Amino acid sequence: MKLMRVGEIGQEKPAMLDADGKIRDLSGHVSDIAGASISPEGLAKLAAIDPKTLPELQPGRIGACVAGTGKFICIGLNFSDHAAETGAAVPPEPVIFMKATSAIVGPNDNVLIPRGSEKTDWEVELGVVIGKTAKYVSEADALDYVAGYCVSHDVSERAFQTERAGQWTKGKSCDTFGPIGPWLVTKDEIADPQNLGMWLKVNGETMQNGSSKTMVYGVAFVVSYLSQFMSLYPGDVISTGTPPGVGMGMKPPRFLRAGDVVELGIEGLGTQKQTFQADL
Repeated sequence: MKLMRVGEIGQEKPAMLDADGKIRDLSGHVSDIAGASISPEGLAKLAAIDPKTLPELQPGRIGACVAGTGKFICIGLNFSDHAAETGAAVPPEPVIFMKATSAIVGPNDNVLIPRGSEKTDWEVELGVVIGKTAKYVSEADALDYVAGYCVSHDVSERAFQTERAGQWTKGKSCDTFGPIGPWLVTKDEIADPQNLGMWLKVNGETMQNGSSKTMVYGVAFVVSYLSQFMSLYPGDVISTGTPPGVGMGMKPPRFLRAGDVVELGIEGLGTQKQTFQADL
């Protein structure tokens, strides 16, 4: 299934995309794409619904593909080719940092370049949405705790991230720096999360063209690893790292300015498109 949330900010309705590309209203069955509705049992109930019996919604703003996200966890330097372009060594264990949930926006919402920013950068990433509570899970069982996958844009301000004292979080958590969606694609539709094409364009120019197969630590390992340190809950999102082609890795580096348009997508998970504008 391709689950989504449609409507203006704060008024999104839960929906699914049917086989004909029509948006079908799920609000008669669930209150939102969140919590129990994305548990294995909840997803089974949704899968049993004939989409043709659901009211059709007219296309409009698409919201973040999951609601009620308690944690937005990111994995740094998780693609061997991306680590190489930044001059960093592949880490011996996953690099974990948090992105504030207040950064989450819809896949086509405008992204705000924060005040004082000179180095706002792009990163297409595979997002993993947790469907049931995971604590101390094994790698072999880890995917049982995944509801599905989505496109995640880990927008970053590199000066805030690396040139000022402290941790990466403040360069990752600015308002609107976390577009997710358009869909939460349930895991049954993705045969292998470690073999998905990933791309990103800036003003029509391809910047990133990679694959999740170059991940250092795959989805199952990451879910298991994180669950050793913290419980993962339904609606939590893990952004699993980016392939090469980010702005800071270019010679000379290239960063985003107001008016730039970024398009990105992942095989089977849909596309995003954002216009960047100054946060006045």
